Amino acid sequence: MKAWVYSDYGGVDVLKLESNIAVPEIKEDQVLIKVVAAGLNPVDAKRRQGKFKATDSPLPTVPGYDVAGVVVKVGSAVKDFKEGDEVYANVSEKALEGPKQFGSLAEYTAVEEKLLALKPKNIDFAQAAGLPLAIETADEGLVRTEFSAGKSILVLNGAGGVGSLMIQLAKHVYGASKVAATASTGKLELVRSLGADLAIDYTKENIEDLPDKYDVVFDAIGMCDKAVKVIKEGGKVVALTGAVTPPGFRFVVTSNGDVLKKLNPYIESGKVKPVVDPKGPFPFSRVADAFSYLETNHATGKVVVYPIP
Repeated sequence: MKAWVYSDYGGVDVLKLESNIAVPEIKEDQVLIKVVAAGLNPVDAKRRQGKFKATDSPLPTVPGYDVAGVVVKVGSAVKDFKEGDEVYANVSEKALEGPKQFGSLAEYTAVEEKLLALKPKNIDFAQAAGLPLAIETADEGLVRTEFSAGKSILVLNGAGGVGSLMIQLAKHVYGASKVAATASTGKLELVRSLGADLAIDYTKENIEDLPDKYDVVFDAIGMCDKAVKVIKEGGKVVALTGAVTPPGFRFVVTSNGDVLKKLNPYIESGKVKPVVDPKGPFPFSRVADAFSYLETNHATGKVVVYPIP
């Protein structure tokens, strides 16, 4: 099969498109997916740069956590999926502890049944491919902060991959009383359209000067030192990136198909919408360009690779 591979850690130049990679063998609890689209995440770039060497799977590596595609083969123990099912998933249960050596930036990938969900019927493969890791991260962040109806939240980097979903989950799934979000001037309307009650232009306003305090701050930009100053007493701060300042905390998402299944009705009803960066989707031949763009940290929503031939 064709797949993007790197054999050394480094910049985007280590990525090579190979055409003779073996199609993965499936274990009894796995399905083989014909990949139609794949999503990129910041963790893909950090992993390729060698930031998780100590716990990474062996090189060479086919990168990619997020996949949307069609089941073409099922293992003997698989119960809930069959050939022809349109599915999506974050293919690595643990993002940093032995993630899959053969990820989603390939024509085929093998995935455990427990990580999979049926693709929501109302969205296309490119939209679905941008969801799994980011929506699982947003949901796990809300669960870990014990977020519930009536609470308030401030999302830093509300137009980003995780932030754009965090706004929607907090507002439309968890029943937030108030959602505030930071974004650059040109993206304020987007975060409002996703459900933010207050859109804050980070180029003009300092979050420490905000009049209100929040039950939860979700820091998807790396400003934990400032985020901890805008929580209510007993409030919680989740830091996705950058240094952690107490009482802020960090977690690494665990992939779980049950989370996708739980959220599918909200996606199918239109309450939660995928946001795919308008510069994409990037064709399979331009994966290196997609990574370069992701690593500018200026993407809106998700950087997606589609179609995968």
